[in-house]
Amino acid sequence: MLRQSQTSRRVAAAAVSLVLAGGAAACGPKGAADRSGSATGAAGGAPQKGGTLTVLNSEPQSDFDPARLYTSGGGNVPSLVFRTLTTRNREDGAAGTKVVPDLATDTGRPNADATEWTYTLKDGLAYEDGTPITTADIKYGIERSFAAELSGGAPYLRDWLVGGESYEGPYKDGGKGLDSILVPDAKTIVFKLRKPEGEFPFLATQTQFAPVPKAKDTGVKYEEHPLSSGPYKVVKNENDGEHLTLERNEKWDPKTDEERKAYPDRIDVRSGLDAAVINQRLSTSSGADAAAITTDTNLGPAELAQIGDSADKNELAGRVGTGHFGYVNYLAFNPKVAPFDNPKVRQAISYAINRTSVINAAGGSALAEPATTFLPEQKAFGHTPYDHFPAGKAGDPAKAKELLKEAGFPDGLSITLTHSTAQNRQTSPEVATAVQQALAAAGITVKLEGLENNAFNEKRWDAKNTPGFFLSRWGADWPSGGPFLAPIFDGRQIVTNGTNYNHAQLNDPAVNAEIDEIAKLTDLAEAGKRWGALDKKIGEQALDVPLFHPVYKRLVGKDVKNVVISDWTGVLDISQVSVK
Repeated sequence: MLRQSQTSRRVAAAAVSLVLAGGAAACGPKGAADRSGSATGAAGGAPQKGGTLTVLNSEPQSDFDPARLYTSGGGNVPSLVFRTLTTRNREDGAAGTKVVPDLATDTGRPNADATEWTYTLKDGLAYEDGTPITTADIKYGIERSFAAELSGGAPYLRDWLVGGESYEGPYKDGGKGLDSILVPDAKTIVFKLRKPEGEFPFLATQTQFAPVPKAKDTGVKYEEHPLSSGPYKVVKNENDGEHLTLERNEKWDPKTDEERKAYPDRIDVRSGLDAAVINQRLSTSSGADAAAITTDTNLGPAELAQIGDSADKNELAGRVGTGHFGYVNYLAFNPKVAPFDNPKVRQAISYAINRTSVINAAGGSALAEPATTFLPEQKAFGHTPYDHFPAGKAGDPAKAKELLKEAGFPDGLSITLTHSTAQNRQTSPEVATAVQQALAAAGITVKLEGLENNAFNEKRWDAKNTPGFFLSRWGADWPSGGPFLAPIFDGRQIVTNGTNYNHAQLNDPAVNAEIDEIAKLTDLAEAGKRWGALDKKIGEQALDVPLFHPVYKRLVGKDVKNVVISDWTGVLDISQVSVK
């Protein structure tokens, strides 16, 4: 569905990393939380307003400007300050993958071919200073996201809006603005697109759709005190988001906002902390840490084991929330490199994989679920079950050897697997070694090529130098098959002089055409079925080997209530938390 520019692709690659900061990898106590995500043992009683919520994070909430943030569903901490035309449904599990209205009265009204989308604002919307929010502010907020000095946000608007590919933002346009965004009145806004996009309501959840009044825009300094349209306003922003303090926005009207509960009076976000320190503080829950959460740090194998062995393990296990985010870890092939140009070699490797050992290397079955499909196992993505090369739990080396013989390698072969040296338990040495050992049983000798993480990313996304065989991963910007399959398998997105995500350099006219046809659909359930069918069809070519889908486990303080974890983000929704 996407046709991104070279610059956009670099931004997208960075976003995937941000989504997975502190990626989960662990084995832990069974029954700690249900699949929907809610921690089962958090503080009892009905949630009430009041108190201070402390957020303990590894990564700072930098670039706190709606133009520069790359978020999904409006983000987590950002969505407390920035409201958007639409947002994610703030509910547990699969229900949380739906798009719902936010500033707008509905999720958007498309024209017949989904090349034009119209929104109407709700009544009673105001900023923290009491001035009304208008559609002109939303138009301006989007336009400023095109400015080079405010880059970093999602790339879709540049690719989807008519004229977006050449627009340079309001600081250089002489007041002209983007002609493809129309504001016939203060309550109505219309978007004109270059091509049909049935998933535009998903895009309208990105923070670039947050309103910014032109008169209050201070350019790169806007992040220091952005004008709030949400339930909280920024009262302190130190060291570019390292310490962020939010207090109630008294002009926010809960009657206009069905999604954010806004229970705490104050939210104190402190970042730059070591992951082990964060989890220890949450576990101990003394003082202010009793009312603390994290939005970016997962429990590791050792920490989950400690919970299982602790004297108060039931209490601690009840404070572990479980989340499922749309993500897949996989082995990638470059069919332009021998012997991976031979489909039977790719099939042999697919049969030889021992997913049990891979999952153990990824941290255990509690936080890594075996995958045989590229799309995650959630209905929202259009997941259609298939296993074209059934290897069972421990691989099928006999079938792999049979295929190698048919491919002309009766005595096996030697290949190189490229991976990252980062200790992320996804593209790291542990997972690479598990693959190496599994393939050895099938007569395939694997040499491991470990690269520093930046060098690894540059190499795997370089069309001219893509390795023949490497570990990879992909996460979607919203819960749909589109941002999963299109960047990886749409031939028109192959970039030969920049960051290229289509590792197989697949350029199949039938696949490209089906991507375009699905993009026209505004019936997202029907689109999901088509995405699933396309995933199954592409899977027959053995262009990759799906390994596992990650599961996240995060601890909350003992006084935290109302833990909601949707399948959109896979992590606790800060807008629902209560500490009293």
